[in-house]
Amino acid sequence: MKAIEIRNKFLKFFEEHDHKIIPSAPLIPINDPSVLFTTAGMQPLVPYLLGEKHPEGNKLTDYQKCLRTNDIDEVGDNRHLTYFEMLGNWSLGAYFKEEAIKMSFEFLTKVLNIPVDKLSVTCFAGNADAPKDEEAAKYWEEAGIPKERIYFLKENWWIAGEEGPCGPDTEMFYDTGKPKCSEGCNPDCDCGKYVEIWNNVLSQFNATEGLSREEYPELPHKNIDTGMGVERMACILQETETNYETDLFMPIMHKIEEICNIPYNGQMQFKVIADHIRTLTFALSDGAVFENVGRGYVLRRLLRRASRMGRKLNINKEFLSPLVDVVVDNYKEIYPELVGTMPKVKDCLLYTSPSPRD
Repeated sequence: MKAIEIRNKFLKFFEEHDHKIIPSAPLIPINDPSVLFTTAGMQPLVPYLLGEKHPEGNKLTDYQKCLRTNDIDEVGDNRHLTYFEMLGNWSLGAYFKEEAIKMSFEFLTKVLNIPVDKLSVTCFAGNADAPKDEEAAKYWEEAGIPKERIYFLKENWWIAGEEGPCGPDTEMFYDTGKPKCSEGCNPDCDCGKYVEIWNNVLSQFNATEGLSREEYPELPHKNIDTGMGVERMACILQETETNYETDLFMPIMHKIEEICNIPYNGQMQFKVIADHIRTLTFALSDGAVFENVGRGYVLRRLLRRASRMGRKLNINKEFLSPLVDVVVDNYKEIYPELVGTMPKVKDCLLYTSPSPRD
């Protein structure tokens, strides 16, 4: 299943469940100086999670461009990316755990046709400040997940940053079929057997500076804040080893092959270039510029890193701007504005890229 099919099926499913489709917010946050980029699907919706009325109502679904560089040195493995896209469904006081879990299970098993025996879930194990989430576990069992594949973890509590909407979460995992690393192997392991594919945040508290978790005030209404990574789901449904072999990346890989005359066989240089050119294309299209401080410095760092990887492939010319064409062609159906900004993006790269000798 192609990535665009996954995206469209998700939006259609929730639209059929009375959700309004809203477009992605820009990568450059609007009225939020606390962060350089939009880093999570929930970030543009924080005012509405806190109680403000959304013009489209209290049931929403969307696709959100995200950019994170805190794991930049991990880019190239089977999980980490700097640019990624999150699919989300949002309840702003309209429904809560039971309905969200039922819809998640239905979408995964009936729409994407993932076998139930490939799915495991995790719920909040509780601590001194908040109780164990037996309720979410009950709804998963009623939906069709066997009790032995429902795990309780203390880490199942989600907040973006230090303050704001937060609460216990329940996560869905895909079993890759790899052997267990130990008798106690579970979705909390990092052995690669379980891959997280979806997170339902049961957002009901407002984390406030100076207060302990047990003192957090409740939000005006309980919310559902979910996130499903398009790249990761494409990797699973296309049965590829990593994100980089999916249809979101292989056109870029083929263009790099053409430029350097080296076949792609999983080389880290290819992966870093492909990841960074997607990020640069979207960030520059959304109005970011290369600078020596702030977000412009972050982009300059990505540019230099991609250029360095090109030199390791013996590319002795400016090669990033031709890759923009591939990125735009791959995404123009869902982000048609990329076509109009492409000349600006290519000019920025052409005039800012380090010299092959640098």
